[in-house]
Amino acid sequence: MEEEIRTEFESSGFTIGGAGPGDTAQILSTLLTYCINFKMSPGDLVSNWEVYYLNRQLDGLKLESSYLDGFSSHLQNEVKEKLIKEETELHIYSSNDVDMLLSSTHTDEEGFLDTPSSKHEKPHGESSNSEITPLTTERPSSSRAAKTNADRITPFAQRINKFTQHYVLNADDVASVPSKHETETSEDELIKRIQPSQRCTLQVQRSKPEPGCRFMYDRMEDRFNYLEDRIRRSASLFSATGLYREPADATLASEETMFSVGMVICDGEGRLNEKSILLQGSVEHSRGQRVRLDLKDINQFSLFPGQVVGIEGHNPSGHCFVISRLIDSVPVSVDDQLPCAKKQALDNQDHQNANTLPGVLSSVIAAGPYTTTDNLLFEPLQELLSYACRKQPQLLILMGPFIDSDHPDIKKGTVDQSFHDIFHFEIVRKLQDFTQYLGHSVRVILIPSVRDAHHDAIFPQPAFDLNLSEDITHQISCLANPSLFNSNEIQFGCCTVDILKQLSGDEISCKPPGGKATDRIGRLATHIMKQQSYYPLYPPAAGVPMDFSLAKEALEMPSAPDVLLLASDLAPFVKVLSLNEGTEEHKRFVCVNPGRLAKGIGGGTFVELYYNEDTDKTNAFIMRI
Repeated sequence: MEEEIRTEFESSGFTIGGAGPGDTAQILSTLLTYCINFKMSPGDLVSNWEVYYLNRQLDGLKLESSYLDGFSSHLQNEVKEKLIKEETELHIYSSNDVDMLLSSTHTDEEGFLDTPSSKHEKPHGESSNSEITPLTTERPSSSRAAKTNADRITPFAQRINKFTQHYVLNADDVASVPSKHETETSEDELIKRIQPSQRCTLQVQRSKPEPGCRFMYDRMEDRFNYLEDRIRRSASLFSATGLYREPADATLASEETMFSVGMVICDGEGRLNEKSILLQGSVEHSRGQRVRLDLKDINQFSLFPGQVVGIEGHNPSGHCFVISRLIDSVPVSVDDQLPCAKKQALDNQDHQNANTLPGVLSSVIAAGPYTTTDNLLFEPLQELLSYACRKQPQLLILMGPFIDSDHPDIKKGTVDQSFHDIFHFEIVRKLQDFTQYLGHSVRVILIPSVRDAHHDAIFPQPAFDLNLSEDITHQISCLANPSLFNSNEIQFGCCTVDILKQLSGDEISCKPPGGKATDRIGRLATHIMKQQSYYPLYPPAAGVPMDFSLAKEALEMPSAPDVLLLASDLAPFVKVLSLNEGTEEHKRFVCVNPGRLAKGIGGGTFVELYYNEDTDKTNAFIMRI
């Protein structure tokens, strides 16, 4: 079984070894122990290692003995979370429970309450951002558990390191990075560059499907048309550049060099590897037939199922295409290179606002869940809105899930309100109070998730239909998942399906011998832009309710956004990435994964983004809630 483990790691691009000759055998023995103890197959072990590797952002592709202790802790946490999901009544005690039990001053709880809904006085010297926010505190309880939770100190309220910076993008451009006790200094200086009184523009460029659309009518014909359209459109874009030959049938035997376009497919049910890569052509060029690919002459590649690529090479036998050149980036169409036409703004005042600075925008970005797993008090959301009240960004982007279907109380069915009522009282009402407090200067964007219990569980997913009053709709906008919008002439693309994590489990890559290890998370995010699709993976990962009858227009990325928002369970990040480097179509963009606002019974992260004309002048902060 040790050889199976070694083979699985090598097929994913990793090597096993250490300083001494006996380290490899010892590491394999330890990995075998992990497989036995945690009841995992070698493939599952490698998948967990990839998640650990990406979250820790390790250097190199060699698994060394120094990584084993941390990897073991990661596996233990994964098993514990899986056990908690399966045994909903099971409670695993942690240090938070011990601290709560050891607390002997129950009569002083009022003095230590730090929840956003508390009206009690804080201890002397301790400040709370929620004190300045006149948000609604009287609301119906979301569950029976919430009624009792309101009378005690929650673990989230006892968290430390509130609103501290986890990472800073372009830190050299920030005058001074604030310490834990100086969070109001340099950040406030950044805010002064963009006056909060300047209302940002908002133009929706693509938000499909529409609310009330017909779904659950996914036919085999729709699936075929979606795949065929992707291949044919990419082939026409390759031809339009004039840099490549006309696409030919890669399945025909020929000793001459030919160019072909098709979709990468796995030959079987397992993970993609170098021996199982097939190329499926279009019906127009190859009658939809598949041919095996030989990558022996390619020293660098990155492939995943569903990826549309251009290949050059020859097929001497008619059964295997030997590749001499691989193009994994679909060319941009001529229409997309031209300045896009102005879309209809959400309100007429946007064009009349002479004070609006094009290319300059302050924003706060967060992704759900918005409440901890031990209650439905939505404390992290309240704290985020309190923080936003102090910072006064022009744009607040909230990505789902809002009412998480994976929340223990939702799964057990112990809530005594409908999911729509919880969403209205705990989310919408708080946002209405937030916008009324900040006035006309702030905009809020809501984007759903397939994990939202109160919304249609399909992908692509229509926007929420809130039926708000006209004065509120100019401040709170609901967009589809995925969506493309423009604010202050800055283009945002957003998707709440965890495509990064799913791509990390299906991608295989190879680097040149002796080459430097690349940024894998950045490479995964770049795949989305190169494929011009918010979800290029096919077949879809388990748990993604893909509706191909709605996918054609909704998932296509008509133009490359300046900011790409991808909500993921992977470690939060803000990266400046390059697309088509070294060509006339070269573009730099900012990719953001804000992380989850709530993680378990504790707080997570969110992102403050200050976009300033281009990526070099842009500042971003990953903040702990």
